[in-house]
Amino acid sequence: MSVRQPRAGDGSGREFQRVSDELRARMTDGTYPLRSFLPSQRHLADEFGVSRDTVQRALRELSDEGWIESKQGSGSRVVKTQRIQSSTARATRSRRGVTLGPLISEAFEQPQVSMDVYTLTSETLDAHIRLQAERIRGGFIAPQRIALRMLLPSRALPLPYPRVKGDTDDPRMRARLNAITEHHTASLRGVLADLQTEGLVPAVDVQIRHVPLTPVFKLYLFNGAEALHGPYEVMERQLDLGDGRKVTALDVLGLGATLTHHVKDADPGSPGSVFVGSMQAWFDSVWDHLTERG
Repeated sequence: MSVRQPRAGDGSGREFQRVSDELRARMTDGTYPLRSFLPSQRHLADEFGVSRDTVQRALRELSDEGWIESKQGSGSRVVKTQRIQSSTARATRSRRGVTLGPLISEAFEQPQVSMDVYTLTSETLDAHIRLQAERIRGGFIAPQRIALRMLLPSRALPLPYPRVKGDTDDPRMRARLNAITEHHTASLRGVLADLQTEGLVPAVDVQIRHVPLTPVFKLYLFNGAEALHGPYEVMERQLDLGDGRKVTALDVLGLGATLTHHVKDADPGSPGSVFVGSMQAWFDSVWDHLTERG
């Protein structure tokens, strides 16, 4: 898998975020499956073009988040991946079951790609859009149109998470959330715009709106036919907010949320058809009546 090389002017904070984002994406798409070991710190530093300190910082965060267990002399083992429960036959295709990466890949293999996403941040989607962009540039897939609508919480909305435990007035976690969202939103906008500019995808339509709702679940709707839905689980974790001091935070992990997979079929009364239809109607109603443009 190719990885973007460091860009001039990137600070250590952005490099650390780039490494941790990519490692999370690899654990969720099956590149590093459950119970496998990550490459050595030296290998990762060479691959990403960063210092060992940056890799170690990324691994510490992944360990704090419960993705990996690290032991000196043994390396880092994957102990959590994206979990998706499916009621369709697709779940039996592989012993690993359904994962997010292949579902997004299948959506992008269609000539017309339509995605509606409701989420706390754009972090997970950005990681997977970048993977699909690599497939398009490699000539493996050739969608003719990509349409994305994404709902994010209003920037000024008071949120119960993420926040510093025991201090609802501490602004640092919300500032961190906003920075993560802005970074990944700009990234996915740029990746999709570049595909159109380069003539690889003739039509690209990206619309992002904010809504005064606290996301308690994550929702993906693909091509009007499939849905991934899952609640966010609130957890305590230790975080370094950039000043060298750790805080105990109440947070949710989008990439670690358990998702359920539903497929619309020929029977309008089937559980899959009803679920996909109802969630699409919910998304459309919020988009049309509650969103804030800009």
